[in-house]
Amino acid sequence: MEIISDINVMEKWRNEGEKVAFVPTMGGLHQGHLSLIDLARENADRVVVSIFVNPTQFGENEDFADYPRTLDSDLKLLEKHQVDCAFVPNVEVIYPDKVVFTRAGFEEKRYLFETLCGKTRPHFFYGVLQVVRRLFEIVRPDVAAFGQKDYQQLQIIKRFTSGVKVITGVIVREEDGLAMSTRNQYLNMDERLIAPNLYKILRQLQRGELGIKSATEQLQSDFELDYLAMLDANTLKQITDNTSKIAILCAVFLGSTRLLDNIIFTK
Repeated sequence: MEIISDINVMEKWRNEGEKVAFVPTMGGLHQGHLSLIDLARENADRVVVSIFVNPTQFGENEDFADYPRTLDSDLKLLEKHQVDCAFVPNVEVIYPDKVVFTRAGFEEKRYLFETLCGKTRPHFFYGVLQVVRRLFEIVRPDVAAFGQKDYQQLQIIKRFTSGVKVITGVIVREEDGLAMSTRNQYLNMDERLIAPNLYKILRQLQRGELGIKSATEQLQSDFELDYLAMLDANTLKQITDNTSKIAILCAVFLGSTRLLDNIIFTK
C-alpha cells in the first residue's frame, strides 16, 4: 500500500486506463468503512482511501479537537484490507490558501443543506461538500463510495458533484442493531446498552407498530431528540401520492454523543 500526503504525487498516482474508486474518511475506521472499501473494489481496478479530519464541517463547540485520530491503527487496517493507496493530506494540502468556510456556489436547493441535520448544524453540509469536491479534484476517481447512514449527506453529494459515479454502501450494524460509527466509542457502558433502542424504535415505526408521535415519545424517554422525520427518500420533502420510497431519518443525543440512523424502504 502506498501512503501519500503530497498533492502532486497523488494527482499523478493513477495509471492510464485504470479505473479508480475512492473512499473518503475521517479515520477512526471500523467495519462500516471496510464494507465501503469492499464495495469500491468491486467497482474499480484500484482503491484509494483518504484520512482527513475536515475542519470546515465542525461548528463552534463541536468535537473537532477531540475527534478520534487513530492514524497508525487506521493505516494498518487499510494495509491488511489490501487498499492500494492511503491519501493522508494535512490541512495545508486541502486548503492551501487557508481554511475558509464558504457557502458560495451551494445556494440552490438550500433546503437540502439546512433541514434535518442542517437545522441544528447549519455549517455541516456546506463543509462536507467543500471538502468532497476538493478531494475529488485531487484524487480524480471514477467512482466514490459513501455510506447510507449519512443519508442526507449522500443525497447532497449526489446532487452537487459531477464527473464521479457515487455508489452507496448499506448501513453496517453491531449485533444489537446499533449503526456503526466512529463516535460510538464516546459512549460509556450504560449509554452503550441504551443506544440500540434507537434502531429498535425506528423499526417499529417502519412496521407501523408506532406512529410518529408515539415513536417521538419513546425516543425522548431514552435520548435527547434532535429530529425524527418520515420523508420522500428521493427529495427529502413531504411524502406525496407520487412517493415511491420512504426515508425514516433520525438524530439523537445520548449524553454528549450524537447518534444518527435511518431506514429507507419502498412505499
